[in-house]
Amino acid sequence: MIKICMVGLGRTGKEIARMIWEQNDMQIVAAVCSPNSSKIGKDLGQIIGCDETGITVESSQHIEQIVFRVRPDVVVDFSNPAATVRNAKIFAKLKVNMVIGTTGFSDMALRKLLVLSRKYRIGILYAPNITLGVNVLMLLTNLAASLLNNYDFRITEMHHKHKKDAPSGTALKISEEIQKGLVSSGIDSSEINVPINAVRAGGIIGKHEVMIIGEDDKIEISHESFSRKAFAQGTIKGIRFVYGKSGYFEMKDVLNLKKALGDYLEEENCRKRKRHLYYYNFGDLEHKETMTQ
Repeated sequence: MIKICMVGLGRTGKEIARMIWEQNDMQIVAAVCSPNSSKIGKDLGQIIGCDETGITVESSQHIEQIVFRVRPDVVVDFSNPAATVRNAKIFAKLKVNMVIGTTGFSDMALRKLLVLSRKYRIGILYAPNITLGVNVLMLLTNLAASLLNNYDFRITEMHHKHKKDAPSGTALKISEEIQKGLVSSGIDSSEINVPINAVRAGGIIGKHEVMIIGEDDKIEISHESFSRKAFAQGTIKGIRFVYGKSGYFEMKDVLNLKKALGDYLEEENCRKRKRHLYYYNFGDLEHKETMTQ
């Protein structure tokens, strides 16, 4: 049984907690919110819309005492960048692995998380791009960039009006994958510009579009989340992946999509070799039949 501490019970955090509660191999042992949250003191079941759980939501002011008391295996953090980095130091010292879905980190903050994972030999999964679909989009844009390096790339991302960081962490990761693809094809990194247009409106859960525009045609790749269950499903995979591991990981490590692409290409090469062998043998047979006539 994987013991889990939930940090952050916003829109996404509540959906994740609800799905974790339904798993047979996971147990929520603590739920934590910011000190000024109205959820503090309430039963977790009341927050996530299920029967009483016996778990009282507590303030992050007491995070060290909470973690020391319940001894979770994994912390799932969907709070805010400042709180995440501050709390990560406590989790690391107490040897608790982390799944971090918080977005809006600076490069320095991400380096701190990497250092913590190495210094304390714990597992940290940094996953602002927690859904399977958006990770497939990243792989496809990386591949497109390596093949179409003379095309222009533009990203548009749309989220609800309450989302604070812009552009989103996922949009930045997509941009990074495009740049990697272009560099691998021989383009100088100083010449690469991938504009990102961020839209904050209404209740949009999350949509990312990549336009790949050439002189004579255009390709569009997009991903849209219809429900926060997509984030919860990705988090469940992330928890199972990081449990018992040591190191700094991203969702591409969890889903292993590049291996899937490599296996596909290897299978295609195998089929190609078989076709060549078939036609070679067929041609050789025709030649022998002609010689015997």
